Amino acid sequence: MVASAPLSKKRFSLRRHERLRRRKDYELAFRHGSRRHTQNFTIILRPNALKFSRLGVTVGKKVGNAVKRNRVKRCLREFFRLHKHKLPPSHDVVIVAKKDAATLAYHDVREELAAVLIRNNCI
Repeated sequence: MVASAPLSKKRFSLRRHERLRRRKDYELAFRHGSRRHTQNFTIILRPNALKFSRLGVTVGKKVGNAVKRNRVKRCLREFFRLHKHKLPPSHDVVIVAKKDAATLAYHDVREELAAVLIRNNCI
């Protein structure tokens, strides 16, 4: 039998219910959310009726091939996973990657997203 993970470790996991999965959720965020722009990303925040925040990631083909797009998505999910406790609760967060996002290392992604969220009083 495997022991349960400590509470602090569970806090930093990214569970399935913390992801936007339905097209309708993305459409509502794009239509009614507030936007924050950085050089490489657009962040869309929209209040939801849940008690937790959810993440949606959009990385188009302009970013690069599948390997590059998947790497960008992994970096964005990792940022959300580590910082979700700092984000306002009950929000849907959609991050749209722009063309040059594939050239960034994780620490560059972290600095860029954290800077815009701090500047807009989101974290």
